[in-house]
Amino acid sequence: MVNDADVGLGGLDGLVLNVGVGIGNLGLEGVTPEHWDKTLEINLRGPVLACRAALPRLADGSPIVLISSIAGLMAGSRLPAYDASKAALAGVMRHVALEGAARGIRVNTVAPGLVDTPLGRATTAGRPTRAHTRTPFGRQATAWEIAYTALFFISDESVYVTAQTLAVDSGLTGIS
Repeated sequence: MVNDADVGLGGLDGLVLNVGVGIGNLGLEGVTPEHWDKTLEINLRGPVLACRAALPRLADGSPIVLISSIAGLMAGSRLPAYDASKAALAGVMRHVALEGAARGIRVNTVAPGLVDTPLGRATTAGRPTRAHTRTPFGRQATAWEIAYTALFFISDESVYVTAQTLAVDSGLTGIS
């Protein structure tokens, strides 16, 4: 994937990794080894391998943005493998930022809260209590609000920011 993008675009000047699955039944009792392994393979192994492939190809000063979740910052998804994978993504971010720092490559993470998307609505349908989560702004984020945050990290406006996680959750992790 990284090679195809590099060749097809004539070089890489940034990378956004937006991947995540939450599979299995809720709670520790619902975790199977297969669901655990599949979740970490997609949510963690994929970004690690993409960063490994992209780092040497990225132009100096390039950004990498990892899309995580507030589930990596606080309990709430009730899917232990999902929560663990998103928490571990912060460690990956810090490591890749350390390796890229000498070339000015900055690596940051966006941690969305509840987002009103088709996938978010499907998740709520499967777990109706999710719809009753009280957010300080009284609504879920739009996909655009998450995209604008990633755009900030991609832009030169964030040129002196690296190894940081920004929760985009209307204050859910900070004041709720």
